Amino acid sequence: MDYQSLDQGGKIQAEYVWLGGSLWDIRSKCRTLDFKVKPGYEDIKKLPEWNYDGSSTNQAPGHNSEVMIRPCKVYRDPFRKGDNVIVICDAYDNKGNPLPTNHRHACAAAMEKYKAEEPWFGLEQEYTMLHSDVKWPLGFPKSGYAGPQGPYYCGVGTGNAIGRELVEAHYRSCLYAGVNISGINAEVMPSQWEFQIGPCTGIEMGDDMWMARYLMYRCSEFYNIRCSFAPKPIEEGDWNGAGCHSNFSTKGTRNEGGMAVIEKMMTKLEKNHKKHILLYGEDNEKRLTGKHETASIEKFSFGVADRGSSIRIPTGTKLEGKGYFEDRRPAANCCPYIVTRLLVETCLGEE
Repeated sequence: MDYQSLDQGGKIQAEYVWLGGSLWDIRSKCRTLDFKVKPGYEDIKKLPEWNYDGSSTNQAPGHNSEVMIRPCKVYRDPFRKGDNVIVICDAYDNKGNPLPTNHRHACAAAMEKYKAEEPWFGLEQEYTMLHSDVKWPLGFPKSGYAGPQGPYYCGVGTGNAIGRELVEAHYRSCLYAGVNISGINAEVMPSQWEFQIGPCTGIEMGDDMWMARYLMYRCSEFYNIRCSFAPKPIEEGDWNGAGCHSNFSTKGTRNEGGMAVIEKMMTKLEKNHKKHILLYGEDNEKRLTGKHETASIEKFSFGVADRGSSIRIPTGTKLEGKGYFEDRRPAANCCPYIVTRLLVETCLGEE
């Protein structure tokens, strides 16, 4: 049935997206609107709040199960198209308090506090494609391992670029939706890819990253592929893990004398290394081993052009004396609201 061509009778479908009781519990449901809304933040107050059964997402008891969701940002819907939209939301209890899983609320407050510094972010999201039935990477024999790493990074051709059709579907969906996606590439392990979101300012970074993740899950439904954001999907053997490298700059680091500002930030980040590591994703100790382009989880380090450091300072930043740095510690399954909040609070807050 070609239902996509059916007339909607002037109505708009709005898919509300939120996070459930665990970090990667992305949920959504749809409602009908009698009016159009513009993508972005401009029309957000036109959208009604909604609720859902929090007892079914491990966010509320059965006797008091209603959880409220508030619209935060509007995106064009690449699946229904037309004037239909997807809305990223955050969750509150019936007294208006943010749920413990609502990390957006604290992030938005931090971004507002430090907005004069104009924090910019760019996040590099790595992920691994798995067979839907055995949860083993595409390109791997279902009872064994693929050929050694080497030809897959930015690879081309059958056997090297595995799962490209899903990658392209996701890329185009993000562009259509209005997600600020800046690129994609195949990664070091077969069936492992990366998409980059940003540069984004403030809270937009977390909103766009979660929407990009939602769109990846939706696109994967069409190809019967599971997308894993585990930091170490294959634990045995010589295989890279998956991270979410976080590029960060402020007005101070981008202006003349910015390199000195970055060096002061390194001191603050070193003092808060354990705090960041605890919140940079689950099972990250399996990835941050000091091997496969990672630093040891136990020790903070930074260096110019050094992908074996906790923080990489690009060569261009060092030569120009200003720019940005890359925090290589966050795991692929990190929460971008938490990571970006910690970066602004640690780097811009008082010591």
